[in-house]
Amino acid sequence: MSTMQLHAQRIDQVLLRAPVVPVLSIARVEDAVPLARALVDGGLPVLEVTLRTEAAIGAIRAIHEQVPGASVGAGTVLSARDLSAIEAAGAGFAISPGATDALYAAASDARIPLLPGIATASELMHGLELGYQRFKFFPAESSGGIAALKAFAGPFAQAKFCPTGGIDAAKAPAYLALPNVITVGGSWMVPADALAAGDWQRIANLAREAAALRSA
Repeated sequence: MSTMQLHAQRIDQVLLRAPVVPVLSIARVEDAVPLARALVDGGLPVLEVTLRTEAAIGAIRAIHEQVPGASVGAGTVLSARDLSAIEAAGAGFAISPGATDALYAAASDARIPLLPGIATASELMHGLELGYQRFKFFPAESSGGIAALKAFAGPFAQAKFCPTGGIDAAKAPAYLALPNVITVGGSWMVPADALAAGDWQRIANLAREAAALRSA
């Protein structure tokens, strides 16, 4: 098995665990563990903690160390420095909103797999040339949504996606019905008011509904 085939296999093992990957912006490290437990209990074990807050690295470390049922990774990974930081914190995978040659080069030396972001056919072709077959499609809704993914399926049959950006509970089923979609990313199961109030039961209930979308 080639290095990139192994890479695709490792990404698939993560993404196939649930139909939805919660995209989390965690402002307080103390929220990380109860939030992760609520999502895992609701059936969403794959968690993307975005590197958009100062608490992100601490949140990843806390989830990795204290929530054994979670597969925690990092989103908004932009550089080699980000990759090193999240590896040290215990992240199991990296997700980027786009991809530069420098990031691809850094990912080739990383211990964890990268799911690079693409929005256009040219970006997708560049990733395929480097051996990647799994991509984040971002921002999904404003980049053509379902129509774009259907168009990609013809010339890029080997590529599969995790579309993220503008997807909610109502839109997710149509994405999940596409054969080239493995899972979708979204944050609707973590409403800002529920997170602020520590309403973990509400978040667990919303996660349970999201986890049922694949069979809906």
